[in-house]
Amino acid sequence: MQRQLGVNTWVWTSPLDDEALLGIARCARGIGYELLELPVESPGDWSPALAVERLGELGMGARVVGAMGAGRDLLDDALRDATQDYLRHCVDVAVTLGSPTVAGPFTARTGRVWRMDAEERAATVAALRLALRPVVDYAAERGVTLAIEPLNRYETSLVNTVEQALDALEPLLGSGVGLALDAYHLNIEERSPAAAIRAAGSHVAVVQVCGNDRGPAGPDHTDWEAFLDALDDIGYAGPLTLESFTGDNDTIATAASIWRPLAESQDELARITLDFLTDLQQRRSRLS
Repeated sequence: MQRQLGVNTWVWTSPLDDEALLGIARCARGIGYELLELPVESPGDWSPALAVERLGELGMGARVVGAMGAGRDLLDDALRDATQDYLRHCVDVAVTLGSPTVAGPFTARTGRVWRMDAEERAATVAALRLALRPVVDYAAERGVTLAIEPLNRYETSLVNTVEQALDALEPLLGSGVGLALDAYHLNIEERSPAAAIRAAGSHVAVVQVCGNDRGPAGPDHTDWEAFLDALDDIGYAGPLTLESFTGDNDTIATAASIWRPLAESQDELARITLDFLTDLQQRRSRLS
């Protein structure tokens, strides 16, 4: 199966603005990407209407991702309402861009970790479901799926694995809620990323890729053949989007723990990934 290949603007910068968006879009299109993944870090950073115009000129599609930084937490009574409003805004941006999904770790603030016994976890999951419900309904009414991402153990203690995500989201799945699976987090938390993908099945709405070290996909230890086999088995036909980060930006380097260069340049990181996944998909198509 030939899936579209996309790239997140976080590979180059954070936060995104209109000027950077145009430059990154041109660069990504020149490398060969067909789709740009656009983070909504703060409402108003960039213009969705202008993005539609510029991406249209380049023949590129768009996907929307959100960020759960400081001040956003569905499990904090003082922050819940504002976080729900932010997620509704992300849905509105997705509608403008024609993105069928909004992806992100839409639970607690990223980086917030705490210990829970079974009773506390059950209560926390129940609170999460209640907090998500109005946003899920808002998204579903607009034809958008919230794709909720399990994160590794260093970034959250709530939803680390596909199994935990399926359990936590079970009453909501299929009604505007799916899963966003990131190869980086799968590599850390899953005994078998391929088995986890198969367990997620039809609930997979977004797939993000990078090397196991957050660098380019391809020259890393990930079993990409098994990864794509699993996506084929569940019938996932959506894009594969590269999500990595630059260490040249203080804010994003700290948030994503990028303490060293992951490639000779950010352009090269994007190019290596695109060339590898293009060649791999073409070879698999010839053999099928």
